[in-house]
Amino acid sequence: KTEGRLTTHVLDTASGKPAAGLVIELFALKGAGFELMLTAITNADGRCDAPLLSGGALRRGEYELRFHAGDYLDRQGKVSGRRFLDIIPIRFGIEDEGAHYHVPLLVAPFGYSTYRGS
Repeated sequence: KTEGRLTTHVLDTASGKPAAGLVIELFALKGAGFELMLTAITNADGRCDAPLLSGGALRRGEYELRFHAGDYLDRQGKVSGRRFLDIIPIRFGIEDEGAHYHVPLLVAPFGYSTYRGS
């Protein structure tokens, strides 16, 4: 059986470059609340240096990635005045513990997009 893993990357579509230095939090949905599993920061390629979850740590369930886009966009000088986007939550489910779940974020000062990548 293939070892499952969860990965992400962030692309800044306003600049056409990877979003380096963006803080990402991973939460697991537990009952009525969330449990923080880890905090990561994107590298120069807009990716995390290691999978967010892999092997036995990747379990069936509901998760949420929170991308701290507002702080990143502020550092890039792309927002003047009150920011439109701040923390972008993406909630998703994991069914197959042996699969690769890739959850990328395409971000700009006034919008974002995501999809299940490969």
